[in-house]
Amino acid sequence: MPFVKALKTKAYFKRFQVKFKRRRQGKTDYRARIRLINQDKNKYNTPKYRFVVRFTNKDVIAQIISATISGDRVLAAAYAHELPRYGLKVGLTNYAAAYCTGLLLGRRVLKKLEMDEEYEGNVEATGEDYSVEPAESRRPFRALLDVGLVRTTTGNRVFGALKGVLDAGIDIPHSDKRFAGFSKDGKQLDAEVHRKYIFGGHVASYMRTLMEDEPEKYQAHFSHYIKSGLDPDNIEEMYKSVHAAIRADPTPKLSEKPEPNQHKRYNIKKLTYEERKAKLIERLNALNAAAGNVDDDDDDDEDDE
Repeated sequence: MPFVKALKTKAYFKRFQVKFKRRRQGKTDYRARIRLINQDKNKYNTPKYRFVVRFTNKDVIAQIISATISGDRVLAAAYAHELPRYGLKVGLTNYAAAYCTGLLLGRRVLKKLEMDEEYEGNVEATGEDYSVEPAESRRPFRALLDVGLVRTTTGNRVFGALKGVLDAGIDIPHSDKRFAGFSKDGKQLDAEVHRKYIFGGHVASYMRTLMEDEPEKYQAHFSHYIKSGLDPDNIEEMYKSVHAAIRADPTPKLSEKPEPNQHKRYNIKKLTYEERKAKLIERLNALNAAAGNVDDDDDDDEDDE
């Protein structure tokens, strides 16, 4: 057999260090994360907040998070599955729903910090870029956008959530270059196009196209919209009412699920130290009492003899 040089020796494998778990799973970009959570030393333990946006197949997750040594702490969270409470029952993952989720989170945070009256944000969504101005007493709440592993393309739904939280009155460093409606050639944001996306105009236009060209496909694709009584003409009014309802009451609703029943245990419950100590004393007392009874019986037998 010819000589084969070992490229990776035993010493290599003994010194091999695996990457972080979430890097191995492909869930976290640690190069981006370290730049988002690093805090200046002269600010001591002041939390550095991130506005985290994540999308699933059926939901939008928006959170305000700060990092600590022991783990990340969530200040507040909002989800798209909460939007049916405010009147939005269908289309919970599109650009307009992402805007509503961001708006809900922003108003919820300010309500929690008792800053909602001081910072009302952009009450009327016009599609134009908006940045909150500092008030006289307290500075606006500041956070940094955390998009995760999403490709930050122009018009991505992440920036719909960003626009919602900006209009709510949260201070987030940003540019208008990634909002829906930004023209690369003209190098400016078309507010009318952006407004159309915020109020679901792109969905309405697609509904009209399918109604004219492919009625059967329209019935299949927008069946939930039809059941809810939504058509292309009243979608904008629906979103306006949702925005107003969110601003009226952004507080989270407590779960109404009943408490789970007590499950039958098939293993012995582990006793605490005090319970084990009491059980041992009880056994010793029982043994001493039994030993005393035996001695008394022996004495009685000797007296009878």
